[in-house]
Amino acid sequence: MRMYDIINNKKEGKVLTKEEICFFVEGYVNNEIPDYQAAALLMAICFNDLNIDEIFYLTEAMINSGDTIDLSNVDGITIDKHSTGGVGDKTSLTLLPMLAACGLKGSKMSGRGLGHTGGTLDKLEAIEGFNINISMDQANDIIKENNFIICGQTLNLVPADKKLYALRDVTATVDNIGLIASSIMSKKIASGAKNIVLDVKLGSGAFMKDLDSAIKLSETMVKIGERFGKNIRAVITNMDEPLGKAVGNSIEVIEAIDTLKGSGPKDFEDLCIFLCANLLEMTGIASSLENGEQISKEIIDSKKALKRFEKFIELQNGDSRVVDEYNLFKQPKYKKDVLSENSGYVFSVNAEMIGKASLTAGAGREKKEDNIDYSAGILINKKVNDKIKEGDVLATIYTDNENKIKEIEAGIQNAFMISDDKNDNVKLIYGIVTKNGFIPYKNN
Repeated sequence: MRMYDIINNKKEGKVLTKEEICFFVEGYVNNEIPDYQAAALLMAICFNDLNIDEIFYLTEAMINSGDTIDLSNVDGITIDKHSTGGVGDKTSLTLLPMLAACGLKGSKMSGRGLGHTGGTLDKLEAIEGFNINISMDQANDIIKENNFIICGQTLNLVPADKKLYALRDVTATVDNIGLIASSIMSKKIASGAKNIVLDVKLGSGAFMKDLDSAIKLSETMVKIGERFGKNIRAVITNMDEPLGKAVGNSIEVIEAIDTLKGSGPKDFEDLCIFLCANLLEMTGIASSLENGEQISKEIIDSKKALKRFEKFIELQNGDSRVVDEYNLFKQPKYKKDVLSENSGYVFSVNAEMIGKASLTAGAGREKKEDNIDYSAGILINKKVNDKIKEGDVLATIYTDNENKIKEIEAGIQNAFMISDDKNDNVKLIYGIVTKNGFIPYKNN
């Protein structure tokens, strides 16, 4: 078998066999296939796509390229969640404690942020002493005691994905649904949980810009998950404006804690409740989504989820006093309010622009080796459809870099669109994708 022939087959629109796909993945991971041939195949895939069998074989080969996590020794129902990324998306920090308080067991392998999207690990490391490097033995002990962990990918999970994604990132081959689906699902399957909910973002701050693409990606991932024997569904959610109000690291942790206390932003709290309700229904703890939402709200009201979060910090060596003493987080040198230049209604808030403003403030990375400022970020004061007057505070900049404040302020001003009318097309949740297809959500 030759890599040349595999590239040529896909260039001509042929369906690749399982053997051809395995040959490619194994050869590339073992440095037997050079980058230029791998890049050629990726580009051919972008032009001619992969069918569902090819995506399944690619996912399987990527999983087999490294270790997998065995959760069969975990006593209870195992769950996992994945978000396709967005601005202000701190959902794992609130959702995992909620699920843990309901008795579900979660082992969440998270990543760092790059570009305008923040990474869960960066947010957690804003807590003094917090340890993201957990061995499997430590993970099992923590899960037994508190039902969940969130940690870095310390094991050799799906090395093929790491290597292929780095190549896709520099060869303009990221935006292919088959490649996206295999990348996400290889990591979810390798992580071992039986029940998985996928939060697929749609909008200006997301990779999927239109509903048809988001549905197609969701349906593909659900089909792949089911072929691996997983209980899986996807929820398509809005990322046309930042989720919640906080965009940064420490301020997102604070917002997650506020939500567990019952005082978080409504859109963020509603999303966490809905995602929790889906997993509760999927695992049989709730009889319906409505029952799941009721249970989720009770878990927040009772502070049971908050106690799980506090214990989570302690068990991973962080300073749990931050749950009540927010001043223990690193504080920014400068805080600058950005004032509205117009009156009316907030018609839209471009999430990507806010993300880039937060990046400029110091909260993100342009390169993987960049340092981040845990105190930096943007705290949004006005959301879509809020009434606003000239001179009202749109957002507050948190930064240590005084020289960047004017640039950040200009970015925020450009992100906000003020109109005489409200935006009647705002949705937090577009719908759910199961094995039966897309089901629109009516309760927005």
